[in-house]
Amino acid sequence: MSSPVWHPFTQHGLGEPIPLVTRAEGAALHTADGRRIIDAISSWWVTTHGHCHPRIMAAIAAQAAALDQIIFAGWTHEPAEAVARGLVEIMPPALEHVFFSDSGSTSVEVALKMALGYWLNRGEPRHRVLVLEHSYHGDTIGAMSIGARGVFNQAYAPLLFDVGTIPFPAGGAEQAALDALEAGCRAGAAAFIVEPLLLGAGGMLIYPPRVLAEMRRICAAHGVLFIADEVMTGWGRTGTLLACEQADVVPDILCLSKGLTGGAVPLAVTMATAPIYAAHLSTDRARMFFHSSSYTANPIACAAAAANLEIWRDEPVRERIAGLARHQQDRLAALASHPNVRNPRAIGTVTAMELSEGEGDYLSSRGPALLAFFRERDLLLRPLGNTVYVMPPYCIDDGDLDAIYTAIAAAADALPG
Repeated sequence: MSSPVWHPFTQHGLGEPIPLVTRAEGAALHTADGRRIIDAISSWWVTTHGHCHPRIMAAIAAQAAALDQIIFAGWTHEPAEAVARGLVEIMPPALEHVFFSDSGSTSVEVALKMALGYWLNRGEPRHRVLVLEHSYHGDTIGAMSIGARGVFNQAYAPLLFDVGTIPFPAGGAEQAALDALEAGCRAGAAAFIVEPLLLGAGGMLIYPPRVLAEMRRICAAHGVLFIADEVMTGWGRTGTLLACEQADVVPDILCLSKGLTGGAVPLAVTMATAPIYAAHLSTDRARMFFHSSSYTANPIACAAAAANLEIWRDEPVRERIAGLARHQQDRLAALASHPNVRNPRAIGTVTAMELSEGEGDYLSSRGPALLAFFRERDLLLRPLGNTVYVMPPYCIDDGDLDAIYTAIAAAADALPG
């Protein structure tokens, strides 16, 4: 009997195998048929310190025995208070306020609503949102509206609102992107949202910190709110706690999820500066911030996030990240001269490349073929078309890294020269 489960981003009509994972530890997944799978993409970019980290698992178990769930509208609990305090301590000081939600997509929805509410409550008619070409911010309606348009969301086009798209600042085209942002800001945009330094689902596209810094400067000069979507780039992926650090940028609104709990359970936050919060602060109940879900700030998820923050405080996480970045880049350098490897690139703990000519078209037939190639070699690598990227947990060892890059080299060898 076939499974009734409908999997995300999966065309069940192709009949591709779906392995049953029974347990995980560190950088490895274990399947029902006895295979050990190296998790080379952190299970969709979420697992930072490794699967089933003992401190996070212990915090989840202890909290589950004490308080499982409580409405967060008008009530609070210590795990949420601890996470909020910890975030304010570790993040840029201007980000004073923490709003909880459930996923990266919802943290972005919250950010958009905060931005538009800010302008409404100030009595200024600003509504237009500016976005970066090739960006991805999630699969809810608002998040899809500010992401790249294409096969991912063409069926839902009637639901999406119009945005202003700024060209991606590719090498040699940075000024054109900055000029377009300047024009959009001058026209009175409400906000600009960006994935700092690294666009994930858009093809692991990298741009330099100086461009991010100039984008922030332009927005500030025109009073346009700057929203940093660090759902994927945060928690050390680009080499620093936040990618924004590398450009000395502090956003007006910051979106965090994925590594917030070490990847163990779903949780997200949207952090905001004092002016954003103050615009919603009033004795008039009609000016409150109207957003929530039943599981906002779930105590068990918050306990996991609090444990993650303790790990960042107590353990040499930044040193692990720096070491992994060096090891990744060394292995990437060994592949760079391969005739079927194009545009090898790295930022922090992330490496990426195209195998063969052309851009990374998600629906390219090469994507499923590469996915199967790696799956047969006990690797969880999920290419974006012909773009292969590696984004492992920070605990991965040299042997597993060698296996990943050996397999990528074999995949490149198997392609027509």
